[in-house]
Amino acid sequence: MARDGTTQGGADGGAAGGGAPDEHTVTALVAAAGAAPSMFNAQPWRFRYLRDAVTLQLRAALDRTLPHADPHGRALHLGCGAALFNLRVAAAGAGWEPVVTLLPDPFDPRLLATVRLAAAVSPDLELARLRPAIPERHSSRQPFRDELVPEPVRAALRRAAELEGAELHFPSAWHVRAILELVRDAEGRDRDTPARAEERERWTRDADAARTATDGLLAEALGPRLGYGGFPLRDATARRSAFAAGDPTPYEEEPQLALLGTGEDRPADWLRAGQAMERVLLLATGYGLSTGLTTQVLEWSELRWPVRDPESGMGQVQMVIRLGYGPPVPRSPRRPVDQILEIV
Repeated sequence: MARDGTTQGGADGGAAGGGAPDEHTVTALVAAAGAAPSMFNAQPWRFRYLRDAVTLQLRAALDRTLPHADPHGRALHLGCGAALFNLRVAAAGAGWEPVVTLLPDPFDPRLLATVRLAAAVSPDLELARLRPAIPERHSSRQPFRDELVPEPVRAALRRAAELEGAELHFPSAWHVRAILELVRDAEGRDRDTPARAEERERWTRDADAARTATDGLLAEALGPRLGYGGFPLRDATARRSAFAAGDPTPYEEEPQLALLGTGEDRPADWLRAGQAMERVLLLATGYGLSTGLTTQVLEWSELRWPVRDPESGMGQVQMVIRLGYGPPVPRSPRRPVDQILEIV
């Protein structure tokens, strides 16, 4: 019998014996969920576990919104969707079947999803196999090697997105160049918008703050201040002179980009896209790929539409993913589970 009086399934707190997960298992599931990526690593999620219903609620943390970079909450939903997918993976790995309902209460928009933990009759092994990749996935801003991602890997990543109701498209070389120009345009607009620069600065942690940080972007993980070659990066260190000096570092001349999109552009689509994004990222991690997320071009409505490739038929681009083979990067800070989980 577990500490809370429920039946513990197996040695890992799984569902082998039926009943409900114990508190240790629920905590581990939410810790895995909290490892998801989010804009500026704001981690805009909270979880509430309802013991009697054996259900986890995923709620938006409105005190962690980004009003200038993400005024409509699209990025918040993407990040929370990624956290939801990690929760599903961790639950499957522990022997539970995560039964998900998106946006279950139209009168409570902060309640983004519920996940009922049912005993798995037929375990989703494909989902469970992604579990080891959760702590290994890190967003990278470092230069990648000029080494092509093999087509069989690309095909597997496309399928991963499709399993979550999204589409992953690898644009042609001419369209990649067009996207890079749009990213440069967005980067210039960001620099010319003081409120956005201040927002980025607020979420960037310097060396001193990094020692105790539980959120935000670590300065040491941001990569070179400026790069040359084919890939422009968001300037998250605009006010930090320590990163303004030195020679620029070469990035890959022909970055390998993937566009992840959905047919529509509603909150439910954003949540599905976030799950698809994380499924792609975890699978890519398992293949030994480095990945990075590019969102600034999608934050300007007049730039977002031209990002889509007319040859793909994709409705709405939700994320631009950079793929390749790069060096290890530091882990991003994470909020302790007791700050994001409530058990009632």
